[in-house]
This record gives sequence, C-alpha cells and structure tokens, in this order.
Amino acid sequence: MIETVTSEGHDVKSACELLDVSRAGYYHWKDRPLSPRAIRNAWLTDLIVEIHTASRGTYGAPRVHAELRLGREVIVGHRQVANLMHDAGLVGLPLKRRFKRASRAITSADLVERVFDRERPNQLWVTDITEHRTREGKLYCCVVLDVHSRRVVGWSIDAAASATLTTNALSMAIENRQPPHGLVIHSDHGTQFTSWAFTNRAQRSGLLPSMGTVGDCYDNAVIESFWGRMQTELLNRRRWRTRVELANAIFEYLEIFHNRQRRHSSIGMLTPIEYETRHTQTA
Repeated sequence: MIETVTSEGHDVKSACELLDVSRAGYYHWKDRPLSPRAIRNAWLTDLIVEIHTASRGTYGAPRVHAELRLGREVIVGHRQVANLMHDAGLVGLPLKRRFKRASRAITSADLVERVFDRERPNQLWVTDITEHRTREGKLYCCVVLDVHSRRVVGWSIDAAASATLTTNALSMAIENRQPPHGLVIHSDHGTQFTSWAFTNRAQRSGLLPSMGTVGDCYDNAVIESFWGRMQTELLNRRRWRTRVELANAIFEYLEIFHNRQRRHSSIGMLTPIEYETRHTQTA
C-alpha cells in the first residue's frame, strides 16, 4: 500500500508539490536502502545517547568524543559528534562559576601562587567548603583534591560548617594517601582552615598549610572550578528534601562519578583514577 502521509505527518502530494519533486521520486528515495554512512551515524547516535545518559546528561561534545575515543576506542571526529548530538537534541550542562567572600584572618603564606601543575601525586592538595540547601536546612561539604590527577582524596559532610568538617576531610585524605612530608595543603582564609584543629592535623602529618590572598577566588582556582562543576552537574539539578538524601548523592558523585567515570579535560580526558594508574605504570 502506497503511503499518502510522510513519517513527519505531512501529506505526500502537497509536500512533493512544495518541494518541486515527483511523487515517484519520493517513493524511490524512501524505499532505497540506507547508505553505509547513514547506518554508521545511526550506530554512533545510539552510542552517544548511551554515553550522555551515563554522564547524567552532563557531557557536552568534547567529553562524549573523549569517551568514544578513549573509553570505546571508536574513531570519530569531534565535529561529527557535535553534529550528531545536535541532531539528537543532546547538550551538556554549562559551567556556572562560583564566587565567595573570604574572612580577613591572619593566616599562612601562599606557597602555590596560582601554579597548580604538579608532576606527581601527593605534592599539592587543595581544599574548600561548599554549602547547599535542603528542605531541612543547609548541608556542608568539604573536599580535598589532589591537583595532579584532580582526584578527590578526602571529603566530609556535615550539617555545620565547623573546623571538625575540614579536619575530618583532611584526616580522610591523610589516611587514604599516606602523603610524604612537605606536601602543600592549599585553602582559602576561612576560619575552619585557620583553626588550631585543622592546622595542627596538617602539621602533625608533615603537611605545609598554604593560603592565597584574601577574597581572590583565582588563588584556589582548581577547587573553585570543581565546585562549579558539582553545582551544575549535581546540586542545582533538583530540589533536595533531606540532608541524608543530599549527602548520599554527594557521596555517589564524589566517589563514583567524579573519581571513576567523569572525563576531565585538564588530564587528557581521562578519569582521575585512570590518570593515576597510567602515571604509576609509567613511573
């Protein structure tokens, strides 16, 4: 039976007249088998949708392309990925920058001076606190990040932004990594990081506390960028009912998604654990 309506719902006769093509030509084109290129594009689109879904809808074309190339070993161009994502209506989440005020306490010197590149793990850690609302009230999270691999090596979650929050995150990082003496732990001038408890925990383990200038987010740009991604990819995507619900989501984001699944442009589109594994093998 000859179709009189296109797959888009248009009348075939009217559409052919509008486009100045014959109806016979339209049916010949419709019945023609798909080209190898069309078949490959359909296959690639299925893979792209799968990767985009696995990233929780956060990946744009660069990271989807990296996952195809590095994770799936598929040879494909970046522009083709971008075009197929556009055709499928897929977009990544834009990064929202995060800024905050800092206290004016007298604190440690700046041992980093905005130079965040390090050749080996456990040379420079950065740390900071973020907060987010739930219907029960605010929840606070402190993270310690190794700048070499961008891996979260320590974290703590609490209902209060206290020195205990930061000290617990640092203690977790120290216990997990057993860092050498001389490692720099870089933070802002928040009272939680200038506290005796945090400073003493760092110094007892041979760490060197470091702080940038007051009120300048660029002096801790790596952790600020991390919070911007977390806000966009997790925190701001829904309303959270309870602190426990949000705490569980943060744990899963840090330990599973960020460390083991998310591809980072700063480390060659590898995941932090992949990057550290390759560095260990090379060393």
